[in-house]
Amino acid sequence: MTDFTHLDAQGRVRMVDVGEKKESKRVAVVMGSISMEAATLNMILDERVKKGNVLEAARIAGVMAAKKTADLIPMCHPLNITYVRVDFFPNIDQSKIFIEAEVSLTGRTGVEMEALTAVSVAALTIYDMCKSYDRGMRISGIYLKSKSGGKSGTYTADADANSSQ
Repeated sequence: MTDFTHLDAQGRVRMVDVGEKKESKRVAVVMGSISMEAATLNMILDERVKKGNVLEAARIAGVMAAKKTADLIPMCHPLNITYVRVDFFPNIDQSKIFIEAEVSLTGRTGVEMEALTAVSVAALTIYDMCKSYDRGMRISGIYLKSKSGGKSGTYTADADANSSQ
């Protein structure tokens, strides 16, 4: 069972020791989306949702979530994140909001989980703030768009594989 980095020789779960890894600048960008009824999207964009400015609340929630990832996902290391960006790209034709998060630091482990968590929680916040208008909203297509840094280097997702999400 030693092929699994989060299991010891006896199969017990453990946090990976990254103490000997070299520090490097690490950046992860994640995309996702939430689809909804056109009327719901218009309410969000016109800032007519009774609970307040949906996108700014979701942006704050995404940033906070990135910083709290180690509290949510058991084997994630607590990280000294130096940058988080959460942006929204409404698509009226698809009645959808695309969400992008970028997280970075200089450290010994990557920030993919933090960027994934930021997008997920931003989408959940949009859902929470708008559920009284539209319970049929769908969160989907959350994926790692790119990452850089560390021993494994740079990764960029195949644009064609994720363009329909």
